[in-house]
Amino acid sequence: MVSTSPSTTKEEQSVEKWMEGDADRRATWWYSTFHTVTAMIGAGVLSLPYAMAYLGWGPGTMILALSWCMTVNTMWQMIQLHECVPGTRFDRYIDLGRYAFGPKLGPWIVLPQQLIVEVGCDIVYMVTGGKCLKKFMEMACATCTPIRQSYWILIFGGLQFFLSQLPNFNSVAGVSLAAAIMSLSYSTIAWVGCLGHGRIDNVSYAYKQTTAADTIFRVFNALGQISFAFAGHAVVLEIQATIPSTPEKPSRIPMWKGAMGAYFINAICYFPVALIGYWAFGQDVEDNVLMALRRPAWLIASANLMVVVHVIGSYQVYAMPVFAMLERMMSKKLNFPPGIALRLVARSAYVAFTLLIGVSFPFFGDLLGFFGGFGFAPTAYFLPSIMWLTIKKPKRFSAKWFINWASILIGVFIMLASTIGGFRNIVIDASTYRFYT
Repeated sequence: MVSTSPSTTKEEQSVEKWMEGDADRRATWWYSTFHTVTAMIGAGVLSLPYAMAYLGWGPGTMILALSWCMTVNTMWQMIQLHECVPGTRFDRYIDLGRYAFGPKLGPWIVLPQQLIVEVGCDIVYMVTGGKCLKKFMEMACATCTPIRQSYWILIFGGLQFFLSQLPNFNSVAGVSLAAAIMSLSYSTIAWVGCLGHGRIDNVSYAYKQTTAADTIFRVFNALGQISFAFAGHAVVLEIQATIPSTPEKPSRIPMWKGAMGAYFINAICYFPVALIGYWAFGQDVEDNVLMALRRPAWLIASANLMVVVHVIGSYQVYAMPVFAMLERMMSKKLNFPPGIALRLVARSAYVAFTLLIGVSFPFFGDLLGFFGGFGFAPTAYFLPSIMWLTIKKPKRFSAKWFINWASILIGVFIMLASTIGGFRNIVIDASTYRFYT
């Protein structure tokens, strides 16, 4: 056995402590509730009426309800798999992937999907934050000189440069709690505002009159928008990692309690917004339903500001795992010494990257569809089911076996369809868009 000097041991422990931030597992079930709410309920809820406009009453409601049930199941699977090996905690999605698929194949399957979700969310939240800031200022100060949308996105991104220096999940707990409260508040304002607005004149629930090809691609994109609305799985293991666990009180118990609280809040936000928003505006609804509401001005302005507060917290919840990965890679691969300089360089570079993409391609609805299909469908709909079949090996043709295979097949279809639809719509919209306006 190779001996290790005390100084080396202390140095290694110091490096590991810096990389992990605050390793204390002291969170409670309600921490997991508002972290999960912040991660799950985001910009996607405001696009649900727009997705309904392409899917229609029957298919739209069915897909929304099916997605809720499927992702509840996969969330439960992720929570159970967190400690599926006695004495071991899989604190990151990639750790569970290594165990399920092997040390070589696992990272290649899990890491790209998780990064797409986390980076994709942060790009969309850059766009959302900037657009809602612009909308808030236009409603709060009608006589003010209008400022370009690009500048508002830059202002929102500038705030993230400062918040990104907070070390870990526990340090953003206050921001996350405020974000969770805001998500419930602005979702309520959205559907109550639509209800108060009433149906527009000559409202139509017929499918939009476009070419057959365009209709198909828009339907595919709508599937991705619904997928985007059911996030949270990409960071659920990191959230559960903050909860203490003992053989008598495993972390899966409080984590599942928190997740169910989050899904309850999810249901009372998503279904009213989707159904009442579509009822009020029909096929003419915008891809962000708040943009269609005008009165009362102070309330709609407040809702837009609430969206800004929410996506400020959501950005950080999704960015934290990426920050940890970047710092770990720069420390181990590039021999970058752990410390404030590492944190400043790695995190500022990431914020700058997401800001650049967001300000260049601010196509809210299309981004939701593309990232929803390419990243969210695998991580939320079928990758947990594949890992469950691989690790737990349920009896063939049993109820659990059928449920998991159904999730895989439906999830793969949504992934392929919405990725194609979202990418095609980005290309079409970019051809007529004036950049940096």
